[in-house]
Amino acid sequence: MFTGIVEELGEVAAVENLGDSSRFTLRGPLVTQDAKHGDSIAVNGVCLTVVETGAGTFTADVMAETLGRSGLGALVPGSRVNLERPMALGGRLGGHLVQGHVDGTGTIVSRTPGEHWELVKVALPAGLARYVVEKGSVTVDGVSLTVVDAGDDFFTISLIPTTLALTTLGIKQPGDPVNLEVDVLAKYVERLLGRGAGHGQDQGPDSTAAVAAVEESLR
Repeated sequence: MFTGIVEELGEVAAVENLGDSSRFTLRGPLVTQDAKHGDSIAVNGVCLTVVETGAGTFTADVMAETLGRSGLGALVPGSRVNLERPMALGGRLGGHLVQGHVDGTGTIVSRTPGEHWELVKVALPAGLARYVVEKGSVTVDGVSLTVVDAGDDFFTISLIPTTLALTTLGIKQPGDPVNLEVDVLAKYVERLLGRGAGHGQDQGPDSTAAVAAVEESLR
């Protein structure tokens, strides 16, 4: 489990194509200082398992499912990446609960600079739009962010100077892909109230009305 608070702006050192998978070597002196085989590290919001560690680097195998669902397949040596180690028990939850399981990819549509911040518009797949709400949480390339505005096929986020300077979101341009993970709590609520709750049972009129109301709000 992660929090979406990026610890380090790392770099792709090498990519080895293994046919139905790829092996990435990533440079990140901070996140590797206590890393060992089998540990997890989030790379642009994707939870990867450490295979080996070196002098400030680690390698991870990325399966075809992950390459297809996320933007990791587009990374090349020299690409910058957001890195985060898992949250330690008893640590502060600075962002929100992030699993490192990417739901899909979005695209940067536009960037509107302000005096001390920047408004970024992101297009997202229609199937994810119902989980993104105004003032809710969303993970973009592994960064926990608050949604400013949400539409049927887009959302906007405001980026402070720290986020612009210390994450890939400071260098992404219109047309660039970003990994998206929606709030997992929204997906659980939808399943429990929409399909899971009362399955095979008589829910009663009040419960049925509540389910209908929640489903309508999620559309």
